[in-house]
Amino acid sequence: MSVPQPSRGQWSSQLGFILAAAGSAVGLGNIWRFPYMAGKNGGGAFILVYLLCVIGLGLPVMLVEISLGRATQKNAVGAIEAVAPGSRWKALGYLAMLTGLGILSYYSVIAGRVLACCESYVVSGFSPTADLASAGLGSDVVYFFVFLALTVFVVAGGVQRGIERWAKVLMPMLLLIMAAIIVRGLMLPGAGAGVRWLLEVDFSKIHLDTILDAMAQAFFSLSLGMGAMLTYGSYLSKRQNILTSGAWVVTFDTAIAILAGFMIFPAVFAFGHDPAAGPALIFGVLPEVFRAMFGGGVVGAVFFFLICVAALTSTVSLLEVITAYFVDERGWSRRRAVLAIGAVTFLVGLPSALDFAGIAPWNRIAFLGQTGFLSIMDFIWGNLSLAVGSLLLCLFVAWVWGIRNASDEIASTSPAFRKIAPVWQFTVTWVAPAAILAILLTLVL
Repeated sequence: MSVPQPSRGQWSSQLGFILAAAGSAVGLGNIWRFPYMAGKNGGGAFILVYLLCVIGLGLPVMLVEISLGRATQKNAVGAIEAVAPGSRWKALGYLAMLTGLGILSYYSVIAGRVLACCESYVVSGFSPTADLASAGLGSDVVYFFVFLALTVFVVAGGVQRGIERWAKVLMPMLLLIMAAIIVRGLMLPGAGAGVRWLLEVDFSKIHLDTILDAMAQAFFSLSLGMGAMLTYGSYLSKRQNILTSGAWVVTFDTAIAILAGFMIFPAVFAFGHDPAAGPALIFGVLPEVFRAMFGGGVVGAVFFFLICVAALTSTVSLLEVITAYFVDERGWSRRRAVLAIGAVTFLVGLPSALDFAGIAPWNRIAFLGQTGFLSIMDFIWGNLSLAVGSLLLCLFVAWVWGIRNASDEIASTSPAFRKIAPVWQFTVTWVAPAAILAILLTLVL
């Protein structure tokens, strides 16, 4: 049974929500994962398919989460309970919390390594020859702890004074840093080849795998299926427009992902590296580019600081999903909830940190086709669980809460939505579940 709260956090403005929600979506998925996925799938061809997936699937599912959150003014568990009291669907809310905890535990480890890379440039006097390969080796646990502590600090401040205030600082900072790196990269001889590669669409490179990768990236990048958008939506006032808010978040997130491509690939092509280098693109190829670039030490330090900022805006939302439950449903103070969850997250993430540092015996374990503890955690929580959560949420809203109730919630502050409501209803009820199911099948088969 929910414990009554004297007051509940709320965004001070629609802009506050947009920046915070965009911050949740913008993260390693945009600046680390999107570029190497684009590199793997042919550049412009992948970007075209990705844009179609974001508009046709990502935005509709995001509106599902935001509308359920605002309608109930509850956390992930409380929202399900408010709509279907006593039903087994409540497990969906707990799944969102577990997903958030799981992703937060290893995501903070990777972000800690990024923090270590940034520090290496600074300590070396911004030398482009900074030793990044071993920046986190043997001390990944320390950097993991520091990054997680930063996340705890922001969330402990509350909705307006913590999350929203920092989002208003970090998101503009993110854009400015990206713009500076893009301008510097475009000045390199041969950078035009990277720009053309990003803009030219070779339709022969669009295959079923390209479409499935684009769909999976859209859901991962937009923070769907983990309860983050639902929780952030619950802090929206009844006067704020869900449709325009969701559209701005998607636009912001997609723009950052594409800008990341323009930030990375002109430099990659200018120095003759392979755009399909995969996950090593950020930690392996780009440091080589910085070493060959005039002023590369400064550019490298700024670049890795940028990734730290993007990662922090995401980890904040992951922690808030769980915090909201304990504050709303258990009556805990925000400080107590944040500190307790932070401590548990550290313990859960410790094996990933040791695995990432290469000093644990479980970095060779294999499960579900993945090798290493961190990779297994990413597959379970960052792939399988996100897809299952998104699928079940669409089914819950369409068939339990009722797709018309969801439409009415969105249209209450956006009458224009009623013109496209039938298309949205069909997408959420049939198209999105089928697409997510296809992603799931590719993951497990």
